[in-house]
Amino acid sequence: MYQDTAIAKNIPSTWHGNLDIVYALRNGKTQPISDRVQAPLKVQRPFYPEGDICHTAILHTAGGIVGGDCLSINLQLQPRSQALVTTTAASKIYRSNGLQARQIVEIQIDEGACLEWLPQETIVFNGANYRQDLRVELAPGASWLGWEITRFGRSARGERFLQGEWRSYTEVWQQGQPLWIDRQWLPGEEAILNSPHGLAGHSIVASLTWIGCEVSPELVTKCRDVTCNVSTTIPITNYGVTRLPHGLLCRYRGSSSIEVRNWFTSVWQLLRLSLLDRSSCLPRVWQQ
Repeated sequence: MYQDTAIAKNIPSTWHGNLDIVYALRNGKTQPISDRVQAPLKVQRPFYPEGDICHTAILHTAGGIVGGDCLSINLQLQPRSQALVTTTAASKIYRSNGLQARQIVEIQIDEGACLEWLPQETIVFNGANYRQDLRVELAPGASWLGWEITRFGRSARGERFLQGEWRSYTEVWQQGQPLWIDRQWLPGEEAILNSPHGLAGHSIVASLTWIGCEVSPELVTKCRDVTCNVSTTIPITNYGVTRLPHGLLCRYRGSSSIEVRNWFTSVWQLLRLSLLDRSSCLPRVWQQ
């Protein structure tokens, strides 16, 4: 009788999902002109709440990622196209079965194009072993705004990230030159969770990055002031705004998803207005 190879070898079944989308400007509107999808990834039909910018929501049909899973997302924005990509729900990284779970995102943004990469929160369960890689290739005149919000342990249940490992590698390049390289590693252990150089007793770390052009000191000050307007409870030691040679970086360390989402959303709206001459337009899936 035939028996599945993975079962016969007592190896857990894994997913190797792929998503490839090419965007292009057609008749004054950005459209996905090519897309290839392999489960468990799926993409909802494009939305145009702003008329010309394509809003895309990525769905993970399996509900979460386990050890051995590898998700690959490839996006290309052709010249002068503009897209906003998010996810339909928080990503869940389950306890490892002995294998590493991975997500690899590769983005190519051509001249004059702009991508807003705004996935919802990633929840890393205690015992998970997860690595995420994101590489952006920017053409001259192109821009990228992205954020990453990661919660360690299901803190609402009292779970802490005491076992496992999380790695995050982000790279932004332009014509062979690195514009932004960010590598983070967090092993699940008590000392790291409590260390002031680790989580300092918190459960969430997050980064928001704009890369594409120089940012004025005045805009940096406005982004810092936004924090005070959004929340009076974020200690100054738990957030930071830094001017980069080709953009802006915001960091957060805390315990409230609502707090960091509100801050990042306000910064994103400010950057949109100042650098892209666009008003705010929240993705539809955030409002469900």
